[in-house]
Amino acid sequence: MESSTRRNGREKQTHQRGTHSVEERLNSEIVRMLETDGRMAFSEIAQRLKVSEGTIRNRVNGMKDSGMLRIVAIADPRASEYKADAMVCVKVAPGVTPKEVADRLNSVSSVVYILWVTGRFDLLIEIVCDEPDKMATFLEDHIHSCEDIADAEVMLGLKNFKNQFLLKRDWEQYSDSADD
Repeated sequence: MESSTRRNGREKQTHQRGTHSVEERLNSEIVRMLETDGRMAFSEIAQRLKVSEGTIRNRVNGMKDSGMLRIVAIADPRASEYKADAMVCVKVAPGVTPKEVADRLNSVSSVVYILWVTGRFDLLIEIVCDEPDKMATFLEDHIHSCEDIADAEVMLGLKNFKNQFLLKRDWEQYSDSADD
């Protein structure tokens, strides 16, 4: 299957197999390699994917320019050995939106993940702390004593078997400083 697109005034043929174009698959493979090693040389990626180094450079720069890709350093949580990790399911109080609670918790450094969810609870929050006492203090100060939270269920982590996302970060803080 072929389709054509116009780019820079020229028509470009895009070959497709199944639901993803060859270009989309190449970009996905590049991203997959950079997820494993964000410092991998374009020449090595090109060699593995059997394309030119210039192709890799152009695609990476294009994905970065479009906002689809950002290459950053992320600390592996297994290396930092947090002493306390918990998932907290939060039911917000009547008259309060999940976004309001998320905005309040967003500034707390031990909160590394906030997800608006469906079901019995409204938010799923992940907290990591250096010490169990800090976890207890966080729960007292930011969850159990707050009027914008009607109910919370705390699930302490016992052992981390997989963390595909490594540490979740507030990426906007990095993009703001990168634009300066």
